[in-house]
Amino acid sequence: MLRLGRREFDPREPVIMAIVNRTPDSFYDQGATFRDEPALARVEQAVADGAAIIDIGGVKAGPGEEVSSEEEARRTVGFVAEVRRRFPDVVISVDTWRHEVGEAVCEAGADLLNDAWGGVDPRLAEVAARYGVGLVCTHAGGARPRTRPHRVTYDDVMADILRVTVGLAERAVALGVPRESVLIDPGHDFGKNTRHSLEATRRLPEMVETGWPVLVSLSNKDFVGESLDRPVKERVLGTLATTAVSAWLGAQVYRVHEVAETRQVLDMVAAIAGHRQPAVARRGLA
Repeated sequence: MLRLGRREFDPREPVIMAIVNRTPDSFYDQGATFRDEPALARVEQAVADGAAIIDIGGVKAGPGEEVSSEEEARRTVGFVAEVRRRFPDVVISVDTWRHEVGEAVCEAGADLLNDAWGGVDPRLAEVAARYGVGLVCTHAGGARPRTRPHRVTYDDVMADILRVTVGLAERAVALGVPRESVLIDPGHDFGKNTRHSLEATRRLPEMVETGWPVLVSLSNKDFVGESLDRPVKERVLGTLATTAVSAWLGAQVYRVHEVAETRQVLDMVAAIAGHRQPAVARRGLA
């Protein structure tokens, strides 16, 4: 059973994590939710569309203008507190690699720290343990935050993913993070080229077999764009196809921009797998 905040999720229950970027330069929406009111409207719509987790980020993943920890906290802490006030039952995640920011958002009501840069700040896990919140343990191939991969190689990319993510997860639990609140993430595009990310997707069952819940962050990423030769705004279909494959292979949590579309994909896969009944049953019964 996955436990995050006030919520418990059955191992077969697919969970949507909606992205809310508090940045003026995000790669997908170019700052559409940088201001408070559009960001809160995004949260309200995401929850209505079926998101159980809201993932709030104050620094875009790619290279760009330097953002200090103080500025990152300014963008996220007050917003976390307001989301907590308005949506007491939603799981609030914060996408950060800095322990200082992690501390501040936990004080404001965050339930989950989404460490997308693979434990580059080992004190972040200590913060998660101290506050009893969840932690996402991600493979980033040793990349420094906000850098792009360059000619990165692996003898076996999934072996490296397993070594890093399981190691981070076990360390987190040893520090005191609740075991049922730890997830592992293969880190698509982080420290990887497109072929690495495609292989990581094909081999997701190896991550599932570890017993840790698997989170995938696929939404409109470069490996989708390069696979189909599509720009950022034309990657939704490729993302949804990858989501369906990942769901069939056993991933549980999906970090996404398009919540309603993802919900339909996940519900359909669950129905095919026999984990969910059809919403209606009329055909051949009249």
